[in-house]
Amino acid sequence: MTYAIDPELLPWLDMLPVVSLTDHESLLTARASLAQLRDVVPAYEPAQPVDVRDTAVPGPSDAPDVPVRIYSPANRTGEVPGLLYIHGGGFVMGDLEMFDSALLRLVDELGIVIVSVDYRLAPEHPFPAPVEDCYAALTWVAAKAAELGIDPARLGVAGESAGGGLSAAVALLARDRGGPALCFQYLGIPELDDRLDTPSMREYTDTPVWNRPNAVFSWTSYLGGEPGGDGVSPYAAPARATDLSGLPPAFVTTCQFDPLRDEGIEYARRLAHAGVQTELRHYPGTFHGSGMVETAQISRRMFADEVDALRRGLRVTTTA
Repeated sequence: MTYAIDPELLPWLDMLPVVSLTDHESLLTARASLAQLRDVVPAYEPAQPVDVRDTAVPGPSDAPDVPVRIYSPANRTGEVPGLLYIHGGGFVMGDLEMFDSALLRLVDELGIVIVSVDYRLAPEHPFPAPVEDCYAALTWVAAKAAELGIDPARLGVAGESAGGGLSAAVALLARDRGGPALCFQYLGIPELDDRLDTPSMREYTDTPVWNRPNAVFSWTSYLGGEPGGDGVSPYAAPARATDLSGLPPAFVTTCQFDPLRDEGIEYARRLAHAGVQTELRHYPGTFHGSGMVETAQISRRMFADEVDALRRGLRVTTTA
């Protein structure tokens, strides 16, 4: 199929990673290609000093500790907002390095503390391991807020792609388990619905970076079986949640030629209908992961919108 992709993005299509997930061997190839991409992405040099340290936090009961990376503005005074960040990768790829430059840039722009989670990956560790790792990291951040220099009243969660879906699930868990309290959720091009039955998911079988076959493999790996069946937990697929009331304010993004487009739009609609303050941004001519082309005007607008949304959602002030 031919897609009306933004002209500034077209020259980059051959340079972006080709992800074709069909079996374990193809998954290993995809993981390696993402690691190679990380090596060629220019490192971000913050204008202000940022302290970065890796540690591990207590995992879910009877599970290993969860590795996290903590980004803190070196010159902050007093408490600042905090953000739990969950990387993407279709539940089956990604690590702490995947969004390292992007998170350095966010800390530099916003002066907040970010804790990035290296959750266990499917299919080796299917649901609920990944989302429980993320929730365990959230509870640790809330418990250590004073030590981390975080204002507990300004704690949010954010992620892209599968990380956006996991962020939505963590927000549901925090509501249903009585905390920690979240003031904001940023759901970037989120992966939310294992039923794979929206128009964009049915049609986009050959779109760049992410497409229906990849989504089928992703959900099969994450659920440990056939997606779309009965009894799938809303903490695995947040689109399955019947009640979205009482969740924190949300900012949702979608890309035009992305199989995940319609589930993101529908989740934003349902959040708004449930009384949740919700903002939706849809970007024309884009595809899943096109934000990696940082020089394109549409990508610069996407990043500016993300910064603005986090600034407002976390109530960042000029003095943080």
